[in-house]
Amino acid sequence: MLAPERQGRILRELERREAIRVTEVAAALQVSEMTVRRDIDALDARGLLRRVHGGAARQAGLSAAEPGFLVKADREREAKAAIAAAAVGLLSPGMTVFLTGGTTTYQLAQLLDRVPGLTVITNSLKVAEAIQLAGGSTKVVITGGERTPSEALAGPVATATVRRLHADLCIMGVHGISPDRGLSTPNLAEADTNEAMASAADRLMVLADKTKLGVVSLAAICPLSAVDVLVTDASADDSELKPYRAAIASVVVAPLHASNPQRKP
Repeated sequence: MLAPERQGRILRELERREAIRVTEVAAALQVSEMTVRRDIDALDARGLLRRVHGGAARQAGLSAAEPGFLVKADREREAKAAIAAAAVGLLSPGMTVFLTGGTTTYQLAQLLDRVPGLTVITNSLKVAEAIQLAGGSTKVVITGGERTPSEALAGPVATATVRRLHADLCIMGVHGISPDRGLSTPNLAEADTNEAMASAADRLMVLADKTKLGVVSLAAICPLSAVDVLVTDASADDSELKPYRAAIASVVVAPLHASNPQRKP
């Protein structure tokens, strides 16, 4: 098992429990205690957990915690795949699209070969790689910038690049979406770059599985009123979606274990 996989397992366990012991993790992963200690040291250095005597504890300040790409990629896989399948069906040939970083946008990137003639401007190395591997006619422009734990490129370089461009649509993955606080992320630089993408596009589509609904993170991106389309998954019930339907022109609910999205205005 590679270090990123082990570290992802450690962080997922800390989502369930306040603290873990080195001996327990070593036994579960079938590695040495020294290997686990090295993983904990690495995660502590990145601010993703707190090293304590004999193990690790959950990091305080959850609104500012930013899990890495591999950690987030393992969450809500089915929902993200369903959302991506629904979102690709809303695209038109020849569009120019801003596509932000994130694991749901990464899922979408793998499907973009289905839509001919797209131009995608992205601040995500993972998204660019997925588009290239998928083949097809999609043209990719990478913004440049400073790399974040979520494998996005952000900061002044990325934001300045985006502000010089224009797109028909911005497709954004978010850490949280709230009726009162709008879209948010744990990363301040990424919030600025994402806001620039939303402002430079004619329309904004947000991809957010049920676990993102109602979540408020450290840095605001834009209010809910800026969103034209929300694509979420069918595990969200009507009461959870009611405030979003009231504020957003189109809410698309992607069914799980199915291929045809249901559009609910």
